[in-house]
Amino acid sequence: MKPAERRELFARLAELNPKPTTELEYTTPFELLVAVTLSAQATDVGVNKATRKLFPVANTPGAILALGEDGLKKFISTIGLFNAKAANVIAACRLLVERHGGEVPRDRESLEALPGVGRKTANVVLNTAFGEPTIAVDTHIFRVANRSGLAPGKTVRAVEDKLMKVVPAEFRLDAHHWLILHGRYVCKARKPDCPNCVIRDLCRFRDKTPGDAKR
Repeated sequence: MKPAERRELFARLAELNPKPTTELEYTTPFELLVAVTLSAQATDVGVNKATRKLFPVANTPGAILALGEDGLKKFISTIGLFNAKAANVIAACRLLVERHGGEVPRDRESLEALPGVGRKTANVVLNTAFGEPTIAVDTHIFRVANRSGLAPGKTVRAVEDKLMKVVPAEFRLDAHHWLILHGRYVCKARKPDCPNCVIRDLCRFRDKTPGDAKR
């Protein structure tokens, strides 16, 4: 994809959704950190159902530590891998209290040192909570980047590095949200909605689904 085409791609996504954001519900960086940690191999809808009950009861590292691992599990038991996630959240809360005064750090190294926090989660927190122009590549973004020809790569990190190079600077802050939403609702895994895709003419995908756009 040529630079002018990439710019046009993001210009169209921006026109469609000028202020994109995560579909995870949160009010503080800590709530976002917990929600993203819980969202691995789970849906945002499922995570939101759990955190709507959890956060009114405990939405700080100290409060979640007070719940304890078993207490936390009662709130998140509907989420996949909840046992491991509960252990990680409790361990992360302990480090946040001991090392960061209960605050979520704003640097990648400190974030990735927290149990259950990998590069993708750190990127989401840095971008969404702190306004850093990072791009967290999940399965949706990986698919869109490869299908469209925007930033093809064989690994998540390769796609992330390429996106950081090719996404025009003025679109980089919101690129993560535009691409994930596009992958979630339009460029879906099994049957992409190519007839209603605003970037169809720019996309390099060879197996576009046929049909006319819905009027």
